[in-house]
Amino acid sequence: MAIKLIGFAQSPTTRRVVLVLNELGIPYELESVTEIQTIKTEEFITKKHPFGKVPVLCDGDHVVNESRAICRYLVSKYQKDSKTVLYPDDVHKASLVEQYISYELSYFDPPLSKVLYQEIYAKRRGEPTDEAVVKQSLEELSKTLDIYEKILKDKDYLNGEYSLADLFHLPCAHIVYNATGHSDIFDSRPRVKNWLDKLRERDAYKKTYAE
Repeated sequence: MAIKLIGFAQSPTTRRVVLVLNELGIPYELESVTEIQTIKTEEFITKKHPFGKVPVLCDGDHVVNESRAICRYLVSKYQKDSKTVLYPDDVHKASLVEQYISYELSYFDPPLSKVLYQEIYAKRRGEPTDEAVVKQSLEELSKTLDIYEKILKDKDYLNGEYSLADLFHLPCAHIVYNATGHSDIFDSRPRVKNWLDKLRERDAYKKTYAE
């Protein structure tokens, strides 16, 4: 039975899962959510996600939600059948992948998500942009990227080799880079720019953002 992914097609969280699916060459069906009410029904909340959120992955009878959890599940089950290694077997390398994933969740994603909400989603909803929040978030992101610039010294990827940690950063960075006027916050840091350029050169990235 084919894997089914339920989600908003253009959302960063759905894209995160699609990136992993494409990296590992896993066939899937995307069930695109077009109406918010469809994920707020009692059946969806009972069977798919107790908080009425997406993405949700259905692999046969197995259902898993939350994008990072879904990605880890896919890697755990399907990486062995792929030439792409997103999560190393070596325990020391794996611990560092988890470390950088934690950095993404704690220091990278929060300010980017605030910028995205204010400059993309709030506008779509007809809400005014809170420039103070944008300014504060960009300052926070700038401090984070200064540290990333140091982390990336003498290497193309966070852990030295491409991994799930790098991939997790890409969806929000892609939107901020391409749909706001803030690409300079990445480009002004040579190592960060090289890192993102390497990520965007990957076939899985090109396929994901062509879909």
